[in-house]
Amino acid sequence: MLVVWRLTRAGVHASRAIGARGGRSPRQAFTAAGAVGTGYALLGALAAVPAGASPVRAGATFALVGALAALAGALRTTRVARMLAARATAPLRDGVRTGLVAALLMLGAGAGAAGLAVATGGGDAADMIGAYRTGVAGQAGITLVSLAYAPNAAIWAASYLLGPGFAVGVDTAVRTSEVSVGALPAVPLLAGLPSGPVDGYGAGLLAVPVLAGMAAGWLLARRLLRIAAEDRAEVAWPALLVPAALAGPVAGLLLGGLAAASGGPLGGGRLAEIGPVGWQVAGVATAVVAAGALLGAAATRTLRAKGRAPS
Repeated sequence: MLVVWRLTRAGVHASRAIGARGGRSPRQAFTAAGAVGTGYALLGALAAVPAGASPVRAGATFALVGALAALAGALRTTRVARMLAARATAPLRDGVRTGLVAALLMLGAGAGAAGLAVATGGGDAADMIGAYRTGVAGQAGITLVSLAYAPNAAIWAASYLLGPGFAVGVDTAVRTSEVSVGALPAVPLLAGLPSGPVDGYGAGLLAVPVLAGMAAGWLLARRLLRIAAEDRAEVAWPALLVPAALAGPVAGLLLGGLAAASGGPLGGGRLAEIGPVGWQVAGVATAVVAAGALLGAAATRTLRAKGRAPS
């Protein structure tokens, strides 16, 4: 997150340096992003040589991440993003907004679930920290390292709530229906891993993704109904259901991309597979959020219409 933020700022500064601020030129925005991506790729390739990694792979990865992050800053600085948003149709803008809201709600639910899991396993986490025998300063450093991975934990927990789950090693799986793990590294954050499939009241976790989609659909319908009331008009069903359906792919792409970025191999051997599978998270999130948003939006409009109907 820190790296992406700094690369985004690099896109802002590069756009200003070439005089593209407020110019609304896509060519200048892509030029600034390409320059940042090229420079970042060279740094990545040079850093890979003494580290024993592949300079080609490192350079390509750095180029892609650097260019995309810088493009976000460049589009905003050149006001190309604002121009594209103004040209987009209302259903598309509403669909993107609703999808972003649904994804943020899912990440918030994941962060809450991960925090609760670590808190309930606090005793095990404390034992892991104490086992390092590094003194107060060393234990504080281990705690800070664990906190640095909090965004990863939130994304993994969101994947867990959605259903695909995540892996913590080769041939392992942590899902609501299955928990299969072997020997784990002594990392305090892993103390929050579930001990088995959800059952009893824990089955209510399965409804969280649908509720997130329904909440996003409710907010969409509420906003459109408020605007229509100010204009003394009615909200047509297509104007409501189309953006609700578009929210699914938007949320799926965002959550799938975050899931793919949050995992990856941690060295070789048993820890070669860590984290969720991006395309699985994207597919499930697309379907669940679309269904939830459609249900929430339709229910809100129907209930509002019944509330206004004469008795």
